[in-house]
Amino acid sequence: MSSSRNREACVTAGTGPDASGRAAPRTLAEELRTRPDEALAALLRARPDLLSPVPGDLTQLATRAGTRASVVRAVERLDRFALQTAEALAVAPDPCPYETLSALMTGDAPAADEGADAARGAAGEGGAAAPGDAAGPGDAAPATNRDAAADRDAAAAALRDRVAAELPRAVATLRAQALVWGGDDRLRLVRTARELLAPSPTSPSPTGLGPTVHEATAGMSPGRLQELLAAAGLPATHDPVTAVAALTELFDDRDRMAALLAGAPDGAAAVLARLTWGPPYGEVSVASPTPAVAWLLDRGLLLPSGPRNVVLPREVALHLRRGRAHRAPEPVAPPLASAAQHDPQAVDKAAAGQAFTALATVEELLGEWESAGPPVLRAGGLSVRDLKRTAVALDVSEPVAAFWIELAYAAGLLASDGETDERYAPTPAYDDWLRLPAQERWAALATAWLAATRTSGLIGGRDSKGRTLSALGADLDRSPAPEVRRRVLELLAALPPGAAPDPDALLTRLRWERPAHRGPLGAAGAAGPAGAGARGAGAAGSAGARGAGGVGAAGTAPQGASGTWASGVTGAVGTGAGGLTTASATTATTRDDLRSRLARWTLSEAEMLGVTGRAALSAHGRALLGPAAEAAQATGTAQAPPATTETLTTAPPATTPAEAAALAAEAARLLAPLLPEPLDHVLLQADLTAVAPGPLERPLADALGILAEIESKGGATVYRFTPASVRRALDAGRAADDLHTFLAAHSRTPVPQPLTYLIDDVARKHGHLRIGAASAYLRCDDETLLAEILADRRSAGLRLRRLAPTVLAAQAPPDALLEGLRAMGYAPAAESAEGDVLVTRAEAQRTPPRTPPAPVPDGPPVPDATLLGAAVRAIRAGDLAATAPHKPPAATAGSGTTEATTGAPLPRTTSADTLATVQAAALTGSAVWIGYVNADGAASQRVIAPVRVEGGYVTAYDHTADEIRTYPLHRITGVAELADDVG
Repeated sequence: MSSSRNREACVTAGTGPDASGRAAPRTLAEELRTRPDEALAALLRARPDLLSPVPGDLTQLATRAGTRASVVRAVERLDRFALQTAEALAVAPDPCPYETLSALMTGDAPAADEGADAARGAAGEGGAAAPGDAAGPGDAAPATNRDAAADRDAAAAALRDRVAAELPRAVATLRAQALVWGGDDRLRLVRTARELLAPSPTSPSPTGLGPTVHEATAGMSPGRLQELLAAAGLPATHDPVTAVAALTELFDDRDRMAALLAGAPDGAAAVLARLTWGPPYGEVSVASPTPAVAWLLDRGLLLPSGPRNVVLPREVALHLRRGRAHRAPEPVAPPLASAAQHDPQAVDKAAAGQAFTALATVEELLGEWESAGPPVLRAGGLSVRDLKRTAVALDVSEPVAAFWIELAYAAGLLASDGETDERYAPTPAYDDWLRLPAQERWAALATAWLAATRTSGLIGGRDSKGRTLSALGADLDRSPAPEVRRRVLELLAALPPGAAPDPDALLTRLRWERPAHRGPLGAAGAAGPAGAGARGAGAAGSAGARGAGGVGAAGTAPQGASGTWASGVTGAVGTGAGGLTTASATTATTRDDLRSRLARWTLSEAEMLGVTGRAALSAHGRALLGPAAEAAQATGTAQAPPATTETLTTAPPATTPAEAAALAAEAARLLAPLLPEPLDHVLLQADLTAVAPGPLERPLADALGILAEIESKGGATVYRFTPASVRRALDAGRAADDLHTFLAAHSRTPVPQPLTYLIDDVARKHGHLRIGAASAYLRCDDETLLAEILADRRSAGLRLRRLAPTVLAAQAPPDALLEGLRAMGYAPAAESAEGDVLVTRAEAQRTPPRTPPAPVPDGPPVPDATLLGAAVRAIRAGDLAATAPHKPPAATAGSGTTEATTGAPLPRTTSADTLATVQAAALTGSAVWIGYVNADGAASQRVIAPVRVEGGYVTAYDHTADEIRTYPLHRITGVAELADDVG
């Protein structure tokens, strides 16, 4: 029943034979021609790089789909099981029947008789080990523990059923993305993908399989091949080809292989067990091997790959694995478990509190920088010293300060001023942002964060040249960041409201959806001698295996293979039977790749920004995702979406600015009731402090920021009045009466007498001394006060002298004199040349208008439905022009050739024949095939239906462009009638 059900799913997905009886396609282009428009649109949506530019026809589309860069990009976006299926196809025969692929993915069923199991176990196959077993090769279940063995066999059978059930979905995914083509009996992996995924000495396969017997014996002498046949008990052949075929047939026969391995000497099983799951290469002294290794070499179970290297042939490894290409297939997505469950309302309130704190932090940051912004480094970015100073001012750690700085920059609120002495300062957009309601200000920050490619988590690290990455500097853009952020939030949205995820489970799910690639994929095709590092800036240099059945970190090539045999076998990690020491196949490195680190940063940044609360997604955070959140909630958390071609090949459409604004408005609407209303009052206390029990209205907050110092922040802000702060308010142009009136109007408690005395005392002294520019002078109507200043030893540095009873001259500039007297406890005021008091207040710096930094896209954008429809029509029309049967051109009509042709070069006819043919077509309303050269000299072929011919131009309906166009007759190289009219 299971087999028939899988068969039906396979046929439904398009992997079955052509029901119309048409001949099987011979190329990818021919198969693309059989696909409906919806399938072509799905292909272009899943691989948008194929649209840059729009292909002229389906042949160009197929060619572009097979280029290395496009294939690497498509393979990198496969989920783990689809990738494992592609890897299995890469080691399968080409073409590969569906049954063969299924056998590679599910493996053989457990043998019925114990003798076969025992033989396989002796060969190091692992007895009745099933896919996904934690035990390594050779760990057969003890005979006395039959219950455990039965449970293991049941689990293995269940896994095989899951693999068989999900395999049609994986094949459909590969087919829909044009990585696989052909009928159910002739599945073909595109050549470039096979080159990327197939094993080679310099680029190991993630399956851990080595070369085939045919590949490994290339160049072997005919005499040596006959010796292998004789040792294996096979009859001699007449040529090397049949000898290799006889060995391959032996290794593919399970029963004969079991009988052969049953006679293996001690130690042979352990040697094979070390190489079964890869890496398949090892070093050995071929001249003096151990008896076990010699026995294997004599029968071709190990084949030499160099003077000191051997390799396990692919057919032998598959027998030892019971036909499995992968040790641990992963057919379904890991479930996303929740670590804690909270009340959704409590989550929303906690997130709203974080959102309010985020707004206050950004305002404080830009308030600090608007009067004295930090300088820009010569190489760009913020210095470490300024980052530390900002972190201290914000009372946060340096990484957190870097996040807020980068967020303000991404939102367009912060930029460099572009002056000669370049500094960072708020932009004019900051003033507009301040005038928005709090919920809209938060929505602007959250939207900018969600789309930004700049990654603050990289700050403090090193780039590829060893240079430190600085805040606001270059090289912080990571194209996958927006996609990872959105996907993490979608997975959070899939959990029940108020559920906080297990971070490790979430990372495991993300790694299944987008595995971290190594080898040629991770290095964009540049495989190194020891394997390439992980893709991205994450786990550089790691060449560990992917999954449980990958290639070991050591030994990706014959000269750096998994182990070494010398005088037996010696190597790098463990010692086995017969002196065997090899580096066994390892699991994937635990070091996080770039996407995993982006996911971890997303969780912490979302919490700081208020998108999540108590690690659970908030309602306003869910609104930022729009329909994607609803789809994720409907999908659930147990497994991946249903296996349909549409869900697996349709990428989410790009969000337009209007759609993003609508989502932000909805998120702001949900957040608004949760934010506290701004207050218009404070509580004055007798200890010269004022308590703001909540956020203050902006004019009140600005005035208090000048009149008092902020002592503590949190749910309530505490301001402290000091002589310096009161003097600052007086310097800003406020009189004592203004301050008394202001405090009385905005205090819910009576103004304390100590505060009244403080203001009056500072005001009485303020401006009593006047400072002007002479170089500088000091005047006062109180001669006694001037005498006191002259007698004070602290004024010696100012070098004062008396010019008149009420005037002192100084050799210090006015600003230094002003600061010096304030340091001595006086309250001087600066005056202008006319004798008026100068009002001094901090000048708010603003940059010229700046645009926010543009995100660095991760490849071409996903096309919308309109563009997809137009592109499919253009490709179809171009393909029609390229493949439509047509009659021979009129110039060669007399040659006797009357058969219709397809795909011929551009037609060549005389001007008179061209004019006559298009005029006749215009009269009959028929379509013709023309060659056309545009103004740039580019030649193309088109199918047109002429409507009018006059004045040296032909006006026609262009089937290729699907529109009415006018063509100059002198640019038409030739014309030919179509064999079958195109309507």
